[in-house]
Amino acid sequence: MNCAAGVTVLFDTDVLIFAQQGSMAAKAAILKDEKRQISVQTLLELLQTNRGKAEHRLIKEFLRDLAFAVLPLTENIGHRAAVYMEEYGPSTGLQAGDAIIAATAVEGGLVMMSGNAKHFKAIKELQFQALKVGRVL
Repeated sequence: MNCAAGVTVLFDTDVLIFAQQGSMAAKAAILKDEKRQISVQTLLELLQTNRGKAEHRLIKEFLRDLAFAVLPLTENIGHRAAVYMEEYGPSTGLQAGDAIIAATAVEGGLVMMSGNAKHFKAIKELQFQALKVGRVL
């Protein structure tokens, strides 16, 4: 699926990590969307990967500088994520964090962009756009 103008994207954690590592494709995808959104799960995953206060600060600055909105975990998102885990987890390898991110996108009517289509392709109601990761500089 290609994102049309005016469609809001929810970025998966891997897209932000790829951008921070220098992927031109990830950077272009992020900069293309003026209304940048992530799930609170993505924020937690990013913070979990940091190696100290300085890196934690860099992650927060990255999100602030690019004006990412962090969407909260709601009861509906939690319920939908649980349904996804029951329905798709065993057969696709879908993990809880990915289920929360996918549920956030579906509940918000957002297109989800990720470099990992494998876990998400079974979720029929998810509008998904694969990130084609190019060369990392």
